[in-house]
Amino acid sequence: MGSGGAVVTLIGGDLGPLGGPAVGGGQTRRGGLLARPLGAAYLTHPAPPEGTHALPYTQPQSAPIQGTPAGGPHRLIPASDFPRNTTMCGFIGIYGPDGTDVATEIYEGLLAVQHRGQDAAGITTFADKYNVKKGNGLVVEVFNEENMARLRGHLGVGHVRYPTAGGSHDEDAQPFHHTFPVGVAMVHNGNVTNFQELGDRRFKSGGVRLNSSCDLEVILWVFQEGLAETIRERGKVDAEGVFEAVRRVYKEVKGAYSVCATIADVGMVAFRDPFGIKPICFGERSGEAGTSFACASESVVLDVNGYTRTHDIGPGEALFVDSDRQIQTRHLEAQPHRPCVFELVYFARPDSFLDDISVYKTRKRFGEALGKQWKESGAPIPDVVIPVPDSSRDAAMAVAQELDLPYREGLVKNRYIGRTFIMPDQSSRSDSIRRKLNPIPLEFKDKNVLLVDDSIVRGNTSRRIVAMARAAGARNVYFGVTSPPLKAPCPYGIDMASKREFIATDRDNDAIAASLGVDHLIYLAREGMNAAAREGNEKIEKFCNACFNGEYPTGDITVERLRAIETERNGQRDNVPVH
Repeated sequence: MGSGGAVVTLIGGDLGPLGGPAVGGGQTRRGGLLARPLGAAYLTHPAPPEGTHALPYTQPQSAPIQGTPAGGPHRLIPASDFPRNTTMCGFIGIYGPDGTDVATEIYEGLLAVQHRGQDAAGITTFADKYNVKKGNGLVVEVFNEENMARLRGHLGVGHVRYPTAGGSHDEDAQPFHHTFPVGVAMVHNGNVTNFQELGDRRFKSGGVRLNSSCDLEVILWVFQEGLAETIRERGKVDAEGVFEAVRRVYKEVKGAYSVCATIADVGMVAFRDPFGIKPICFGERSGEAGTSFACASESVVLDVNGYTRTHDIGPGEALFVDSDRQIQTRHLEAQPHRPCVFELVYFARPDSFLDDISVYKTRKRFGEALGKQWKESGAPIPDVVIPVPDSSRDAAMAVAQELDLPYREGLVKNRYIGRTFIMPDQSSRSDSIRRKLNPIPLEFKDKNVLLVDDSIVRGNTSRRIVAMARAAGARNVYFGVTSPPLKAPCPYGIDMASKREFIATDRDNDAIAASLGVDHLIYLAREGMNAAAREGNEKIEKFCNACFNGEYPTGDITVERLRAIETERNGQRDNVPVH
């Protein structure tokens, strides 16, 4: 934000849905920062220092604001006019002892999950006020010594984002926070599948306008509505009130989401969608200043900050740490656990545990299963096994062991180039593929090479790598994939929205092999993948396989909804400006 402050239109009305005070209709203000509204209640505060937004969490007396900025009145728009910005992302929340600052730990945690999103990063902390810094770019690009020094407080949440729809805009970067009826800062991973319906319903019933195209905003709205109801009934926010607010989210918000939120002077809450599709874990750490609590999208975040993972939050479960540092949990919604198997295939770091499953061991089992399948199929036996770095290394090593073949690192990766699968657009992906990998000719020349990768989405990376292998002198190039063919869009927050994007759409195995330019291709069978995943935690009866078989566990995914998501993610609508 520049020194001129934010420009926002205030929409009038007597009372918002939460009973908040009204502000004069159609009035605007320039030169100050206004908190995100709840109902028709808008909180006004002085503009903060450049680079960091500081908002008191208590509600001041609102007053009519005069004047219209140059250029004419500005407007806010209903949710249906926004192309939705769903996210694949990583997050961390920390509740530290009083008097401590948690921003540095949050920063370290975000570095640990940078692989989950490279488009934007943000941190929000709370002491006597909220302190916010977020923006587009990598963690090391968004934060510096100066803005980190402003992020004071013992409560905090942080987030890294990759957008799977809409644009890469600052207003969509998380964390989000509202300051009415109480201060709440929130982060999430996943996708709200009924985002448009929720936004439009609030717009039609109470004039509520969304300020971004990020679906976290509707989760935060619904949660705050629940807290407001608690305050009306009990006069305060306590543990039961927090759980009731989460129950309200489960009742209204559909899709896949894991959420962490800090509540000013109340505590920290973490919860997971009723099917447990998106991962979230919780840990504790004892120190001289007292006990700290943390939740995160992957356990590696806890590891790097010295926390002991004590709990994987289950489907439909909420965990709350109150102001006395007491932990309470509630199972609020009972649905079959259907965690995303693609987290284990590709997305998570190998040193993480998800739902008590070692990602590293699971990928080794994927490789063992593919190796056995390769032998049983009668496929040609290669001379060497070479992984496509990085996420397929563990599986490729297991393939080599199963086939009793040498394992070689034949592709050198430039580690300063991002993961191509989570590049924001196709142009970025193509440029990234060319720059990020280079073959070692010694490992390819005059050899029959088996390349192993964890998945093939569009085929761009695989096609170029096969060409590299042939240019480096490979006699034959075989390809093994440690997951089944991707065939169905993912509405739950992974960037696989359009069926036409998949190389496996309307192609059989031979046609895919021809498209890639390989001499032989084998995908791991879906049964083998699921068996290898379940071996890590046999309490999980089934994993979400939606991207492989088109079966969506939430039961609300229709052809029309998939078409709408495809339209959004293909950029067929431009973002509508908010002024």
